[in-house]
Amino acid sequence: MSQQDRQITEVIVREESRLRNFIRKWVPQEADAEDILQDVFYELIEAQRMVAPLREAGAWMFRVARNRIADLFRRRSSRREDPFERAPGPDAPLEEWLPSREAGPEAAYARVVLLEQLDAAMEELPENQRAVFIAHELEGISFKELSAATGVAVNTLISRKHYAVLHLRRRLRAIYKEYSND
Repeated sequence: MSQQDRQITEVIVREESRLRNFIRKWVPQEADAEDILQDVFYELIEAQRMVAPLREAGAWMFRVARNRIADLFRRRSSRREDPFERAPGPDAPLEEWLPSREAGPEAAYARVVLLEQLDAAMEELPENQRAVFIAHELEGISFKELSAATGVAVNTLISRKHYAVLHLRRRLRAIYKEYSND
């Protein structure tokens, strides 16, 4: 077994249980959950065999799983979706919080309004909070990597993002209520 194969096996063994539990939390059908898990493992193998192997394979696998779960929900949604019907988890990527592009004209309009309001709310944040929020949430940079790059302690970065999220939630709550009560 090559060194690369050993590394892939170690990641799979280390993350399989947590990843399966994460997927099962969102996908109750065992067969669908297993398919998603196998897709994630397949993509991990493909990604690791590229020129530059993944540094944060565990986090990467969870992002791939979230994307596969979202794909499954999109495929299954044959009816017109209420854009605010299902609230994603707190660690869900921004895309999961926004109404789907394919959910009709009302959802498309709500998406545009929310993105405009989010942009305005982001501008209100102090620069250090905005920078951490963008780097971690939108660019997918880990707190550990941010700390190494900026020299700021991980706990401070987490705190800054926390305050940014609180501000954004307060600021966007009114627009959310406006669209969810229609």
